[in-house]
Amino acid sequence: MSFRIVGLPEKDFAPLFGLSDDQLAERGAARRIADARSPGYPCRVSLTDSKPGEVLLLVNYEHHPVNSPYGMRSAIFVRQGEKTYDEIDQVPEQLRIRQLAGRAFDADAMMIGWELINGHELESAIERLFADPRAEYLQVHCAAPDCYAAKVTRA
Repeated sequence: MSFRIVGLPEKDFAPLFGLSDDQLAERGAARRIADARSPGYPCRVSLTDSKPGEVLLLVNYEHHPVNSPYGMRSAIFVRQGEKTYDEIDQVPEQLRIRQLAGRAFDADAMMIGWELINGHELESAIERLFADPRAEYLQVHCAAPDCYAAKVTRA
């Protein structure tokens, strides 16, 4: 089965990088400098990890703006100048190396399936979750911090 993984739209974050730290704080956001942790901090736009010294914004983002009990916000990292990841039948390394939680949603944005996933097995989990014909799209989260990672649709 063919699938499409998409990061968050870069246009949603580009204006934030020009704000002062005080202006960011007023919006509940913060500027951070990536340290040497491995893996790095996950940019939810490009679906790549940070390198030491890179500037990141830590923001609270409504990644599932739906009219259902499953509407969701999450703390996420983004890097300036990144382009939105949008690929068919490709899994970015950032997702491959993490423990994930996949959630399937129907046309009414109601959760109809879920699975804990080793990132190296994401393709087979996508196939299992989309085996339910009601599944319109999937959301992938990092399992431990439960932060949003990416959206998956049928391609």
